[in-house]
Amino acid sequence: MRDLHRLVQEYHQSGDVFVGGIASQSFDFNQAKFNEYPQPASIGELILVPKNYQHILALVFAVKEINENPQILPNVSLGFQIYDSHFTAKQTYHATMHLVSSQKTLVPNFKCGLQKNLLAIIGGLDSQTSLDVATILGMYKIPQLIYGSDTVTDTNQDLSLYQMSPNEDIQHAGILYLLLYFKWTWIGVLVMDNDNGERILQSLLPEFSKHGICFAFTGYCPRGNFLHEVPNMMEQGRKLYNLIMGSKAEVFVLFGQSYSINDLMWLPYMSDIENVEWKTKGKVWILTAQMEFTSYAYQTTWDADDIHGILAFAVHSSDLPGFQKFVERRNPTNAKKDGFIQIFWHHAFKCKLSDEVQGWEEGEEEEICTGQEKLESLPASFFEKRMTGHSYSIYNSVYAVAHAAQAMLSLKTKHRKVITGEHVNFPGQDQWQLHHFLRDVEFNNSAGDKLSFNKDGELVAGLDVMNWISFPNHTFYRERVGRMDPQAPPEEMFTIHEEVIQWPRWFHQTQPVSECSNSCHPGYFKQVKEGKLFCCYDCFPCPEGKISDKKDMSECSKCTDEKFPSKNQDFCIPKHITFLSYKETLGLILAFFALSFSLITAVMLGTFIKHHNTPIVKANNRSLSYTLLLSLLLCFLSALLFIGQPEKRSCVLRQPAFGIVFSVAISCILAKTITVVLAFMATRPGSRMRKWVGKRLANSIVLSCSLVQGGICAAWLATSPPFPDVDMHTLTEEVILQCNEGSVTLFYCVLGYMGFLAIVSFTVAFLARQLPDTFNEAKFITFSMLVFCSVWLTFVPTYMSTKGKSMVAVEIFSILTSSGGLLILIFCPKCYVIWLRPELNNRKGLTLGRSPNT
Repeated sequence: MRDLHRLVQEYHQSGDVFVGGIASQSFDFNQAKFNEYPQPASIGELILVPKNYQHILALVFAVKEINENPQILPNVSLGFQIYDSHFTAKQTYHATMHLVSSQKTLVPNFKCGLQKNLLAIIGGLDSQTSLDVATILGMYKIPQLIYGSDTVTDTNQDLSLYQMSPNEDIQHAGILYLLLYFKWTWIGVLVMDNDNGERILQSLLPEFSKHGICFAFTGYCPRGNFLHEVPNMMEQGRKLYNLIMGSKAEVFVLFGQSYSINDLMWLPYMSDIENVEWKTKGKVWILTAQMEFTSYAYQTTWDADDIHGILAFAVHSSDLPGFQKFVERRNPTNAKKDGFIQIFWHHAFKCKLSDEVQGWEEGEEEEICTGQEKLESLPASFFEKRMTGHSYSIYNSVYAVAHAAQAMLSLKTKHRKVITGEHVNFPGQDQWQLHHFLRDVEFNNSAGDKLSFNKDGELVAGLDVMNWISFPNHTFYRERVGRMDPQAPPEEMFTIHEEVIQWPRWFHQTQPVSECSNSCHPGYFKQVKEGKLFCCYDCFPCPEGKISDKKDMSECSKCTDEKFPSKNQDFCIPKHITFLSYKETLGLILAFFALSFSLITAVMLGTFIKHHNTPIVKANNRSLSYTLLLSLLLCFLSALLFIGQPEKRSCVLRQPAFGIVFSVAISCILAKTITVVLAFMATRPGSRMRKWVGKRLANSIVLSCSLVQGGICAAWLATSPPFPDVDMHTLTEEVILQCNEGSVTLFYCVLGYMGFLAIVSFTVAFLARQLPDTFNEAKFITFSMLVFCSVWLTFVPTYMSTKGKSMVAVEIFSILTSSGGLLILIFCPKCYVIWLRPELNNRKGLTLGRSPNT
């Protein structure tokens, strides 16, 4: 069997056991040829990603620490073998086969020569590289620890994978939290043009839509695997550029690979080709944890302003003690076996390590490196000395394998199966046993972070939200501005410190807004535009009586019964509790008049009692006058029951009391009128009416008419009595404390019966108005009943049209005016005679009317 060509880039350190590494430091864009034996790409043909060299150093640093630590794998030396995948399936398969085969001859499934004690393989960086590695390792059951954050999905194979990043659902939730926190509801989404990108579009986007996120567009990142595909990639990039530039969205979410930032940096140069001003500086990019700020070697001098202000998720990492110094001391002198440093050093310092270096393009003349070059002098845009997220995952991967191997070794030592001489023998087919220990591994690394896997082989950890900050001198810094911690309580799961975020300079440090439509302010509701996505809407004022107290409300809502909408309909105001009170002017005025009329009535009653034997008092039934005055006094006082906060006692008493005392008063007036008529008729010779004239008839009329009203009120109180009530709906801004009349029918029956008595009294008095002056009280009754009926006929429509305490005021006013009309028109003339014209208070004066001297 003929072995394949030697791998160009590799790094080997021997040990009793070792871990394999599949790195991704450079690209090989050469197309495979099937008509000749494949040859490796020369170093000069590779396109370097300088920052990825740190991944190799992280693995070397971890192995170095473990070998120096007597607590981990004591008496066992740990080695490594690292190859470059060149981001191609061909090279990945080749490197993986070298790792699982003997050191000199590549013969799969056979033990030839010295068998390697391979514990596990760490790699790769991107999903396709990792899947290519897993295709081979799945047959050997060799553990594979993926240090990239891109999820590997292939359910058709039994893969032995461990993901050194959290479950991707945590990252998706973090992106959603971030979008909702800043209210970015109109965004663009870019994915890779592969199965993983399609999976994201089909599963993730509907979930975002459920939470109110709309997509201005979804696009695919242009990518070419070979040189002849570059023109097509550029054309795709120009189309993508037009999409971005034509979109109203200010925020873009990029689900890319580790190299997607490299491609993104090409887009401004495409604008130069199109001769159009590039405006991506005015966009906010949200990146997944798979992406870090990397660039090709030829891009390191490009303007990095386009990546300023990026918000990127990253696997939680911490600064490791000693790592930065380890990196800064790195040089070709102390890394003789490092096959990756040659191309890195060449691009970093623009020099060759020696004149004997092969593989560079002809005609390329550069100085020989002096050996005095320092990594610490390189700008962060080219190479970072601080550990990146992917390097941190590699570091933890090595430690996870070492802890699992130690646990397995300890178990075997107890059973005395593996100690042979001075060396520990890990049989070549025992790698599958390491899975059991890897699943249960749990430890704290040198930075103090706890590491363990869940049941699906995914790292139990959170994500950091990093803000990328670039400076004109090509320096670069990542600031931690947030955290997505699935182990935290729900309210603390996502945290963001927006005050420290550096936004793209285009926004002048103001928070960007990314919406299809301007937000609808409180007091308005949104209505989706016809034929548009639900994020594109028009704003309309809330209907009368409704409010919206937040932005972008889909519908307005009513206030509770105790509140009413503000003028702008953006919040609810507590209603004022209102009732006719003694503390307000109207209540005081009405109470004053009620008491004043009561006092006047009492004075008149006292006057009549004092002059009870005078003709003017005795005329037309003295007892009826007393009863009428007393009922009028109670009418005036009953008005006071309507003032003040309604209570059960006052509600039960006020309408029945008003109805009964008014019925007594009108009954007395009716009796007086009938008495006048009968008295006139009784004066005719031979009249039979003489026997009806007297107190008995008058008392019967008063008693019978009053009992009917009393019966109606008794039925009212027995069946549906009035009660205190709260009216929250009649007036918009007031809660009315009132007395509910209970049975409205019986209430109007009381008023109707009272009106009936008044009409009968008015009719009888009107017919008796032409009687001789001796009996002129009928005239006064006519006028008084005319006033009374006018007041109460006006009361009904006025009462029905008013609301709140005005209704109570109208009823009190009607009581006072009607009662006052009766009092003034019936009794004032008599009191005038008693007080001011006593000479007329005799039989002769009553018969003749006014004296000639008047």
